[in-house]
Amino acid sequence: MKNIVLGVSSSVSIYKACEIIRGLQGEACEVRVIMTRNAAHLISPRLFSALTGKATYVELFEEQMSQHIPHIDLARETELLLLAPATANLLGKLASGIADDFLTTFYLAVDCPVLVAPAMNENMYLHPQTQANIRKLKAAGAVFLEPVQGYLACGVEGWGRLASPEEIVQCTIDSLKMSESLKGQRILITAGPTREYLDPIRYLSNRSSGRMGYLLAEDAVKKGAEVCLVSGPSQLYPPRGARFKAVETANEMHDEVQGLISEMDVVIMAAAVSDFSFVDFSTQKIKKRDATLGIALKPTPDILEVLGKAKKKTILVGFAAETEDVEAHALEKIRRKNLDLIVANDVSQPDIGFDVDQNQVSLYTPKGLLKRTEKLGKREISRIILDEIEVLVERSKRK
Repeated sequence: MKNIVLGVSSSVSIYKACEIIRGLQGEACEVRVIMTRNAAHLISPRLFSALTGKATYVELFEEQMSQHIPHIDLARETELLLLAPATANLLGKLASGIADDFLTTFYLAVDCPVLVAPAMNENMYLHPQTQANIRKLKAAGAVFLEPVQGYLACGVEGWGRLASPEEIVQCTIDSLKMSESLKGQRILITAGPTREYLDPIRYLSNRSSGRMGYLLAEDAVKKGAEVCLVSGPSQLYPPRGARFKAVETANEMHDEVQGLISEMDVVIMAAAVSDFSFVDFSTQKIKKRDATLGIALKPTPDILEVLGKAKKKTILVGFAAETEDVEAHALEKIRRKNLDLIVANDVSQPDIGFDVDQNQVSLYTPKGLLKRTEKLGKREISRIILDEIEVLVERSKRK
């Protein structure tokens, strides 16, 4: 039995939640319902309790406080949160991090896939603020089952009609399957920049924030993989469920990866490792009056090339951040480093790549171009990359 929580808000389409519950139960899912206060004015919570055989939650503090906190306990057991129907008000609260009732508090506490099926008037759905809220929730990891065009409660035809219960049930089951699509796979992901020190104060680095690698680690955990994230300096929080190793220099990252590689099925080198370090390191701060105009550099270890030369069955994925001739450089790297997949992008563009929320990438295999994306949020890029890695994993299983 899969444990699903259905979050219901105050759309007129709330009656369809009953069909959704029955459909999920037919797919061997146990369903618990959380309602907003306004939703409880439209349908009695007792109806959902009768359908599910479980208590329906509405108020955050309706029971006496004890060592058991209902929304936290329930969050630990939940394998998927489905919000259907989701109103504009609910989307706005979730996007802003407001937690003023059981459902919005539960959303912040839960650590599982979130599927959202909006329903509202067309003008409300297409309003720029609602669309901004949807983008924000997608960037946070929620998957949306977009509303369809049809007859609305306000008496007009337009966009905003809740997707059919059958489609919502199928999408929920598909999302549950995706949450186990990398189960049993041990994945090593590197992220962030590295720092190469000239003296105790100054270092050579780059503009990588680490966001791409951290999102890949988070999404891989949600797909059931055992994930180890090795990260250079970053302001991001490590994703829950992943082992975390902090490093600073290219040599430290090299040593950490070498110590872990024997355990791994997949390695994703998303880190922006410095290509050079200083020949000489000063143990004391170099004073301006003592500095020379020339500073000698030396190459750092090419971690991925080393792994590629020793590769047996491990799937190797690299990244190519280029400023010119992106395709030529990517294809040269994938062959020289013996990679299975490389993700290339043009970091000379100011609105994609390093230290921004969006990217536009091209995926190559040794045979050539596999896929080229449009400009997307890095969360969506992460999912595209992991989808292709799943294909590689399945192929390796058949060998």
